[in-house]
Amino acid sequence: MTLLSTESGQPHRKVRGRAKRNMTLNTKLTELEFAEVERFCESHSVAFSEWVREVVLREVRGSEDRPGSVPILGEIAGLRLLLINTMEPLLRGDKMTPEQFKEMLRYVKTNKRRAAADMLASYAEGTTEQL
Repeated sequence: MTLLSTESGQPHRKVRGRAKRNMTLNTKLTELEFAEVERFCESHSVAFSEWVREVVLREVRGSEDRPGSVPILGEIAGLRLLLINTMEPLLRGDKMTPEQFKEMLRYVKTNKRRAAADMLASYAEGTTEQL
């Protein structure tokens, strides 16, 4: 089954600053699936074809087209670092001075992106964390 086809054999020309879109990507859906996608597009005020193109290209291109995903994971990793590194001494009964807490915040700010990257790598490898 052919998934890609050209609609015309004409040479490529520019349309509004981009190459003319003349390739078609086909798929089949059940009536219920199609209705679900239609409802989604209508509720988000986006054309069906534009939404499908955006989703397909985002998946093909990976995280480079998901600008929010990596920063959010970095912030989650930062919260995790902060909780782990502040709760452990407090649970042992130790006190934390304001200076120690500020230093902890600097540590988290410096290391959260690396921690997020490590998390992504471990998920990609299928490994789990050991305590």
